[in-house]
Amino acid sequence: MQQPFVVHFDPVAFGLGPVQVHWYGLMYLLGFSLCWLCGEYRRRRGRLPVSADALGDMAFYVMLGVVVGGRLGYMLFGYFKDGVGDGIRWIWTEPLVLFKVWDGGMSFHGGLVGVLLAVWWWSRRHRLQMFDVVDFAAPLVPIGLGFGRLGNFINGELWGKPGSVPWAMIFPNAHDADLGAIAGNATLQALYDRYGGLPRHPSQLYEMLLEGVAMFTVLWLISMKPRPRYLVSGMFGLLYGCFRFGVEFVRVPDAQLGYRAFGWLTKGQELSLPLIVIGLVLIVMSRRAPTLPLATPAEQAAED
Repeated sequence: MQQPFVVHFDPVAFGLGPVQVHWYGLMYLLGFSLCWLCGEYRRRRGRLPVSADALGDMAFYVMLGVVVGGRLGYMLFGYFKDGVGDGIRWIWTEPLVLFKVWDGGMSFHGGLVGVLLAVWWWSRRHRLQMFDVVDFAAPLVPIGLGFGRLGNFINGELWGKPGSVPWAMIFPNAHDADLGAIAGNATLQALYDRYGGLPRHPSQLYEMLLEGVAMFTVLWLISMKPRPRYLVSGMFGLLYGCFRFGVEFVRVPDAQLGYRAFGWLTKGQELSLPLIVIGLVLIVMSRRAPTLPLATPAEQAAED
């Protein structure tokens, strides 16, 4: 194996006087911006009968849902092993930590709940069927997921298990985990002595390619023409659940959570199984569901 790439980036992208712009926060900003642009592209082609201002409102509420839901999910369920009590105390004593997304620590499943609540509330205000809106937004979400995983990679967090693949990388932040993984294993000890760390799967990049690039491509192509209600949402749940479940086999679980059962099942896999089931159910429901027609140019002009 050649000398592995060492993942060691400055978490600060640039500074503006006393303000430091972190790569992780910048990835979220880029993700939200591209989601909005692609959403506006779809809206202009009649995929959702609302005005540009209404779509901007939805984007704002969804952004809040992602940040608040993602952070709450992480702080309540993803950080402490023994329940939500410690998470509640953490939020109570340090409420501003809820918005420190640049430090990492975002739960996809918590963010998904936040987005669904935001879409539900927005859909009621605009008298639209909720899943017509979810189907509209589902192809956009992988953009944010992909940029989020790239932010994880730049932060050097959520690394994978030790591996001998040619693209394995060294994560300096995993130093303590490297020492724990060796545990008398002569092969791993030799790798550590040779490279100064254990070459690991860049699981963040796997997730970026699967949850971001692959999901976006599939969902965008499927949704290029009107589809029955629930189909695009169901495909999103099925694809994400399968991709996340698979990548967890080469990703190290959070140290405070560890494996949940069988010596391999992670919390991420536990939470992905319901998504797979829900995705399949929605796909079956779509077979008898109506299809939202494209808004005519006249209807779109009236909205604008």
